[in-house]
Amino acid sequence: MRVIVQRVRESHVTIEGKVNGKINQGFMILVGFCDGDSQEIIDKMIDKIIHLRVFEDENGKMNLSLLDVQGSILSISQFTLYADCKKGRRPSFIQAAKPNVAIPLYDYFNEEVLKKGIHIETGIFGADMKVSLLNDGPVTIFLDSHELFYNQ
Repeated sequence: MRVIVQRVRESHVTIEGKVNGKINQGFMILVGFCDGDSQEIIDKMIDKIIHLRVFEDENGKMNLSLLDVQGSILSISQFTLYADCKKGRRPSFIQAAKPNVAIPLYDYFNEEVLKKGIHIETGIFGADMKVSLLNDGPVTIFLDSHELFYNQ
């Protein structure tokens, strides 16, 4: 599982000219899955994301989590996080999970974030989405479950 977390002041996703999801302060998250990802990995990743201390405290230090600031998440499915550009100029996406695997994982991710008490908005898996955001900082963090949980 790969995730790009962007701290935002606001973000929204538009599909076919209509806003599908919109948040104010929080994280706009791009989420990608590969074969072998599981609910256990998703649970660990959610815990990592919601406890990342990247929001500023009263002293201007990045010391507060999404939970601390009562922020929201805009979750966008993003298979291109598994682009392999080692050969040639056209990326290969062979490592990305196929929709029959990725859709249930994406749905589980979003449901579990909600169960943690985080307001979540989403895009639509596989849709042509236009994502807008006001990146705060900017703060952008790349998380890879293989680096976080397998190489310890």
